[in-house]
Amino acid sequence: MTFNPNADVTGSSAKRRGRGPAIAGGAGFVGIAVVVISMLTGVDLTGLVGGAPQQGQDEGTAIANCQTGEDANTDDACRLDAGEEVINSFWSSTLEGYREPTLVIVEGSTSSACGTASNATGPFYCPPEETVYIDPAFWSIVRQQLGADAGSLAQLYVLAHEYGHHVQNLIGVFEQYPRNGSGEESNAVRTELQADCFAGAWVDAAANQKDDNGVSYMKTPTQQEIDDALEAAAAVGDDHIQEQSGQVNPESWTHGSSEQRQRWFMAGYDGGVDACDTFAVSGSEL
Repeated sequence: MTFNPNADVTGSSAKRRGRGPAIAGGAGFVGIAVVVISMLTGVDLTGLVGGAPQQGQDEGTAIANCQTGEDANTDDACRLDAGEEVINSFWSSTLEGYREPTLVIVEGSTSSACGTASNATGPFYCPPEETVYIDPAFWSIVRQQLGADAGSLAQLYVLAHEYGHHVQNLIGVFEQYPRNGSGEESNAVRTELQADCFAGAWVDAAANQKDDNGVSYMKTPTQQEIDDALEAAAAVGDDHIQEQSGQVNPESWTHGSSEQRQRWFMAGYDGGVDACDTFAVSGSEL
């Protein structure tokens, strides 16, 4: 998804944080399994792949040279920083009482209240801090080990998914539907699919969000960009991940199948936030 080159994205407030080397992208199946299990859960499992040690928390530095939509179109970190601005704009106008989470762009690794953040743990939302952690180096893992292109809209889909978890935190989903247990119809899967749906709703509305000068932040997504986001959704489906090990076990699912993740993304894209109550549907409809 492309930003309008002259859009003003300087209001974004993401911070770079991190010290030390990142986990290498070629961690093999065990590594990518850790990425998927850790992604979005706030549970640090980097020890399973010899992950980076806990680092001392630092204050972080602002993203440099991220002022226009053109900057966001050419730099992954800036794209996330600018994406934060558009996602917050959407939710501020959609959800009464919305408050913005913190976005941390990880460099190497950094500590959080939910464990170490790095490209080995993948992007995640940490509820106690109301903070999203994401390392742009994660895209190389998606490309190399999961076979997705991880283009611009795919990256923003992942970011919007994490912000969907923040919305769930604000509206009480985590308390009402604890994500203990696993399986095709589990609360864990329903939680992830709802975040996918929220992401789809944002993608549909993103081109309507404007900067202080009345310029649309983003262009309407092309079909190719939508397909790229759907490819990313499929790549992180539980069944696709498990196929890498040769055994698919739906009873262990925590994020949903590739088909489910694509379908709920499109449910949000076509129907908006009101179409995203994954907890109200029966298992056959999930």
